[in-house]
Amino acid sequence: METREHETKTVYVAVYDTWSDWEVGHAIAHVNSAQWQRRPGRYQVRTVGASTEPVTTAGGVRIVPDVSLAGISPQEAALLILPGAVLWDVSDDLAAFGHAAREFLAAGVPVAAICGATAGLAREGLLDDREHTSAAAEYLAATGYQGGDHYLEAAAVTTGDLITAGPTEPVAFAREIFAKLDLYEPHVLDAWYRLFAHSDASAFPVLMAAGS
Repeated sequence: METREHETKTVYVAVYDTWSDWEVGHAIAHVNSAQWQRRPGRYQVRTVGASTEPVTTAGGVRIVPDVSLAGISPQEAALLILPGAVLWDVSDDLAAFGHAAREFLAAGVPVAAICGATAGLAREGLLDDREHTSAAAEYLAATGYQGGDHYLEAAAVTTGDLITAGPTEPVAFAREIFAKLDLYEPHVLDAWYRLFAHSDASAFPVLMAAGS
């Protein structure tokens, strides 16, 4: 999505207990880096929690959210990222993040969900009429949602303003986020994916040229 030349918009990444650290690392690290970007400084990454109390990731990392969910709105945001977490599958503790995703999508602001967060969106009814993916079709079917006919066997899927991915595809997930944010020139995005997904050495000179 486009932003005005000197406007900085926020990419919110949700944080909560049992957050799967590895699923969004590529995405947030590169959004937060000016390297290779076509228009650096357009985005800042901020963490958002149910409150501003510390949370602990699946890897044992303690995070203090920058802001609470009640303190954000789609109007100042470029994107909401929802990582997977054990809590998506064992309780309703994260339901408020599913509600927030509905609010963002209704306002035309993209939402990116990976792994367990896709199940949260399914329970919210947000996958019933959108093409999407996840860990497995059976995993989402267990939520009782009505979107099974729209499930795609793919690394990551972008449908309008919604991005979904399975737990083993953090690089493809990041690629879709970068494309949605128009972060890199298309040939640079292609090189980024080839390097980080496939260790394709021929992609490295492309990235070095983009950063020079």
